[in-house]
Amino acid sequence: MATEAPSFKRELLATLPSLRAFAVSLSGKHDKADDLVQDTVMKAWAKQESFEMGTNIKAWLFTILRNEFYSQMRKRGREVQDTDGVFTERMAVHPPQYGVMDLADFKRALDGLAADQREAIILIGASGFSYEEAAEICNCAVGTMKSRVSRARTRLQGMLRIAGEADFGPDAVSTQVATQPSLTR
Repeated sequence: MATEAPSFKRELLATLPSLRAFAVSLSGKHDKADDLVQDTVMKAWAKQESFEMGTNIKAWLFTILRNEFYSQMRKRGREVQDTDGVFTERMAVHPPQYGVMDLADFKRALDGLAADQREAIILIGASGFSYEEAAEICNCAVGTMKSRVSRARTRLQGMLRIAGEADFGPDAVSTQVATQPSLTR
């Protein structure tokens, strides 16, 4: 009796217990681990055409899970916890024209990049692909992709005249006005 060829779905399902255990070891929480496994399965399913049957699917899935975990950790590092509302209470909204002008400047600068750098920064920065995924999409080495992104970021900083964090957001006068405590309290 001939054995049936392994299917992507069957191989993926067989790896779920190991994936979940790895996710729990990374996140430390079962609910977060389940979310991480779900995100991993969704990404793997969407990219299944890039997986070559017969190779190590477990290593491939673990890599996706690990990259997703670290991407989420970086994202959480930029989020602010404000359970008592103190931070939100002090927030003010700047006029929307700053964002419109900044976006127009950014679009011009992005259009001024070399095609390979523009593609790299869009894949990594805007589309959320990992360096590995972007390198595979562009059919180049991961190091090449990292270099392209680095050069693109440096070039964008130069074209937008960004020297540091103070160059982001509204100017100093607008910031002062927006952060003044309310006199009605």
